[in-house]
Amino acid sequence: MARHTLSVLVEDVPGTLTRVAGLFARRAFNINSLAVGPTEIKGVSRMTVVVDAEGDLLEQVTKQLNKLVNVIKVVELAPEASVQRDHILVKVRADSATRLQVTQAADLFRAQVVDVSNDSLVIEATGGAEKLNALLSVLEPFGVREIVQSGTVAVARGSKSMSDRALRQASA
Repeated sequence: MARHTLSVLVEDVPGTLTRVAGLFARRAFNINSLAVGPTEIKGVSRMTVVVDAEGDLLEQVTKQLNKLVNVIKVVELAPEASVQRDHILVKVRADSATRLQVTQAADLFRAQVVDVSNDSLVIEATGGAEKLNALLSVLEPFGVREIVQSGTVAVARGSKSMSDRALRQASA
């Protein structure tokens, strides 16, 4: 099964997330990642949904998403035609003997130390899944105590805006 990233513009009203997630659940799709946030347009939010699906099933779900009342626009973002990032916070064991090694490992991945305590560090990193998995592999020997990871956020490359196109179509 192939991994697909959908960017979904929706009206920012209560129940929209439930309806979208319910559609995926009814079709037995597992959502690998889901991120929702406001857009540059008041009253409009963007959902970035990452799913594993075959082409025909994905097309069916996309069509059904477009039929939902609060959905404005659905676009699949190909990896090569978009910028996709995840955000992670990792709490790692780091006493005085290992603290320098952990911070050097974080530096290799352009990650930032955002909290320091006597026996641990919290490291923040942003990047693609491969980069973040590699960071976790390097940190694992030190003892990962906790991981908090966001869903993928993505935007198409280039000057065209999904919001501009959606609003033009809605007003036509």
